[in-house]
Amino acid sequence: MKKQTRVYNLLFPIWLIWLFPQVLVFVIPGNLLVDCAVLFLALLALKHPQKGAVIKKLWWKFWLLGFAADGVGVAWMFLGWLLAIPFEDFWDDTLRYIMHNPFGHPLAFLWTLAGVAIAGVCIYFFDRRAMRSCGLLSEREKGVTALALAIVTAPWLFFVPMY
Repeated sequence: MKKQTRVYNLLFPIWLIWLFPQVLVFVIPGNLLVDCAVLFLALLALKHPQKGAVIKKLWWKFWLLGFAADGVGVAWMFLGWLLAIPFEDFWDDTLRYIMHNPFGHPLAFLWTLAGVAIAGVCIYFFDRRAMRSCGLLSEREKGVTALALAIVTAPWLFFVPMY
């Protein structure tokens, strides 16, 4: 029996774009809203006096770089699926859980956890780089904001079983 491959993003399965391109009308603003909300809440927790100015300067960078970081995580997940194909008989098809149900096998869970962590680390470093030119934030504020974005906006939906 042939299994389908599913690839994910923070808010939706990315293959959904191919099947229903009109879904982008909802997903793009949704992802933007989440990124801006996390940025605002991080600045609120830091009691930063110029929240609006920081958000105005950085929102689009965080948004685009978040998609890039999710792409790195998706590439990791796809790599795991590709590596599982030649060892299908040896692993008794357990590594194929990577793309379907990460809770179906411990190795699939660890691979998925690594994918989420890799995407989160990418979000952190991409956002730190994006904030380099922002003179409105101190180094500590940049670190805390990037860490908050990395933890909250990491692609946690990689863990959602698809069957």
